Amino acid sequence: MLEYLVLVAAAASLLAAFVYINSMFKGQTKPNRVTWFMWSIAPFIATAAALSNGVGWAVIPVFMSGFCPFLVFTASFFTKKAYWKPSSFDYICGSLSGLALVLWFITNDANLAIIFAIVSDALAAVPTLTKTWHNPETESAWPFIIGVFSPLTSFLAATTWAFSELAFPTYLIVINILLVFSMLRKR
Repeated sequence: MLEYLVLVAAAASLLAAFVYINSMFKGQTKPNRVTWFMWSIAPFIATAAALSNGVGWAVIPVFMSGFCPFLVFTASFFTKKAYWKPSSFDYICGSLSGLALVLWFITNDANLAIIFAIVSDALAAVPTLTKTWHNPETESAWPFIIGVFSPLTSFLAATTWAFSELAFPTYLIVINILLVFSMLRKR
């Protein structure tokens, strides 16, 4: 029965993504496209790797952690107000993030894929962490607050408590706490 909470968390994640997108269109939030693009790819890789290891319901928050950024990334092209100009630092982090995914493809190991997806996602987070540290007003905290609680449902739905089931959700909790802290520390 507890595994159905992942569906509630998925709905909350989707709602938070729409709140974030709405704030983009109002000009309140300025997403870093490099980060949001890479945040959509790495969780999709982790989802595929987890599914290949037999993970069930516990993978839904990981999937949503890729799907919602994909929605934000796509929406960012429909409003000029939402654009945060990427720097060479952003592109370096994006390239390193992409390299981590290529290394996973070469190794073809599901657990290694999850490690590389975590590394890739973390590297992709650096530009947004840097941006929110210096300009916290350019982000909306709600998706990241939900991003702390949504992956917790993976622990409720976990059946084997294996690395492939819980490594990415654990990482998501940590990175979202860091992002929320960087946004709210100056407010």
